[in-house]
Amino acid sequence: MSHDAKDARFQEGIGQFNRGQFFEAHETWEEIWLAAQEPERTFLQGMIQVAAAFHHYCRGNRVGAKSLLEAGLKKLNRFQPVHRGIQLDLLCSSVGEWIRGLSQGRSPQPAQRPLIQKVK
Repeated sequence: MSHDAKDARFQEGIGQFNRGQFFEAHETWEEIWLAAQEPERTFLQGMIQVAAAFHHYCRGNRVGAKSLLEAGLKKLNRFQPVHRGIQLDLLCSSVGEWIRGLSQGRSPQPAQRPLIQKVK
């Protein structure tokens, strides 16, 4: 897959994630991840884990969601504040809020899910 094709797929995954299509975003990013080299491989794995976490959350698996959010955040923190044209610091901050909420037994509403914002 060419660099342009990989970037187009990455952008497609952002759109899917922001529309709440978490399983689809996970699958889209996994296509790129399979052929990625480090450090991009770790970044993509973090994005995949965050998407999978919200998929689990929407299906009622709060424990799995929290675990995947923690794993994804650990990977993504390395790439802050901006990576691949996205405001990763904002995403990581929002993911951290979700982890705290789930740790405290709160059930954040799906409408409060983070959005991936591009650098302006």
